[in-house]
Amino acid sequence: MARTTTRRDFVRKLGIGGAALPFILNLPSLGFANQGGRKQRLVVVFSPNGVVQKNFWADEPGPLTSFKPSLEPLEPFRDRTLLLKGVCNKIKGDGDGHMRGIGCLLTGAELFPGNIQGGSDTPAGWASGVSIDQEIANFLQANEATRTRFGSLEFGVMVPERADTWTRMSYAGPNKPLTPIDDPYQMFNKLYGRLKDQESLKSILDDLQDDLKKVRSHVSAEDRRLLDEHAEFVRAMELQLSTSKPIEDVGHAVPELDPGLDEAENDQMPEISKAQIDLLVNSFAADFNRVATLQYTNSVGQAKMRWVGVEEGHHELSHEPNSNDEAQDKLTKINHWFAEQIAYLAKRLDETPEPGGEGTMLDNTTIVWTNELGAGNSHTRNDIPFVLVGGGLNYRMGRAVHYDRVNHNRLLMSFAHAFGHHIDRFGNPDYCGEGTLPDLT
Repeated sequence: MARTTTRRDFVRKLGIGGAALPFILNLPSLGFANQGGRKQRLVVVFSPNGVVQKNFWADEPGPLTSFKPSLEPLEPFRDRTLLLKGVCNKIKGDGDGHMRGIGCLLTGAELFPGNIQGGSDTPAGWASGVSIDQEIANFLQANEATRTRFGSLEFGVMVPERADTWTRMSYAGPNKPLTPIDDPYQMFNKLYGRLKDQESLKSILDDLQDDLKKVRSHVSAEDRRLLDEHAEFVRAMELQLSTSKPIEDVGHAVPELDPGLDEAENDQMPEISKAQIDLLVNSFAADFNRVATLQYTNSVGQAKMRWVGVEEGHHELSHEPNSNDEAQDKLTKINHWFAEQIAYLAKRLDETPEPGGEGTMLDNTTIVWTNELGAGNSHTRNDIPFVLVGGGLNYRMGRAVHYDRVNHNRLLMSFAHAFGHHIDRFGNPDYCGEGTLPDLT
């Protein structure tokens, strides 16, 4: 079968339009597809306000034999899950606990001085370093063999429209926060470049049928199956977006203010979550990117999760004392729902065969689910949740590992090393002296 050396050559020789490129970038039959080696992928998922620790962590380190209530939805993936307890964000400096919790979470670097006031703490600005997701994406983009259309994609679910330190966790560099896209319509348009708005929705596939037929005749039977699956997904997503309710703008949440979330938007959170996860998995299957983030609300997030029987705002509940059993039960339900989203993401990856490779996409992807706090009522940044699912980092899974309050910078370095990016420091070097974390591989 003829192989083409560049995308430009392939498009020119067949006379197809550039709009067809998203459908052919990851077909192994084509010489320009990045198929030289195993595709490693990373997804960092954020949810806010800490956890109920007694209902979250395994009691003892060692093999995972069961999950506490918050993590029960991950049971189908227990042998591919790693719980890391004792990882602590020790970054000091300006900003309140929530601000440093999210702003330093992936950067491992202090916040710049600024004018964003959090409670009685010193005002602060943006983070002073690049985040680990972008560090890894940049490393992959620097190599032709691992370069993709997008270095990374930043997904959101009900992230406030206002940009402040509480709403951003990914940074392209110092003072360069990245805005997550929390509108599935906008993300679909970024991936496929055609969706303008709901009212004028027109299938991108209608104009591509002739081009896709030309491509089909130049690829293998397996690639024709991949091409058909990609087209079927796009058609289904167009239908879903065209028939769903319009997504309204959301308010913004800062500690001193009523978050003012739009109630209709709040109640669409499960539907938005599913759409974003489906788009994320498809972006990986098409090899648009190998790094992604998925951010649920924001630090100090105040969603009201009525669909699990919780009427109070999440942040409001997180400040209740441990002695309030009703609040503890509701917070456990909230994190149980977040675990369901992780499980759905893992399921979608696990049921998708690795394009041009072996096993499933979950075998080559690691989901890292984390938080800005260990517990919401104490604002502690000790025992920050780090729950890993999948085989992308080649860690030993099916275990609970308990560390003795290790710096989280060392874990961020470990993520980079798993991609072959052997940095000896990340973020504040004062927290990197002992190197990557032990007992991962």
